[in-house]
Amino acid sequence: MSSRTQSHAKELERTYGDGESIVEEGDHSRDMFVIQTGRVRISKKVGERELELATLERGDFFGEMSLLESLPRDATARAVGTTELLVISAGALLVRMRRDPTFAFEMLHRLSGRVRLLNARLVGLLDERADPLLYLPEETRAERR
Repeated sequence: MSSRTQSHAKELERTYGDGESIVEEGDHSRDMFVIQTGRVRISKKVGERELELATLERGDFFGEMSLLESLPRDATARAVGTTELLVISAGALLVRMRRDPTFAFEMLHRLSGRVRLLNARLVGLLDERADPLLYLPEETRAERR
């Protein structure tokens, strides 16, 4: 893994190899990550197995829950192929949001989309008769059909 200082806001750029662990469920680290290149697989332990929650791509971010809530990591993140990440500390996030309010808006937009997707999954699990796609935006429904 290599790293170098990216800006005076104390953001770092790190590169991970295929399958390399970025964070592990239960870790107490507090950084969030923005994917510059490559992909990241997010998974969670469920009993004896590991359940894949998502595969994130360029422009996606993760780790915001631990950064915002100061709680241990809720899931494991592993690189899929060579992956370059921008690592953002809490202080650097505040600086970035002050300098670029659209960054904050984009984060909120994506977080809202994640909540909507989780709601749709939950409805699908709780009510077999419901079409979980009905709870998603039209463009997302079209992609999934």
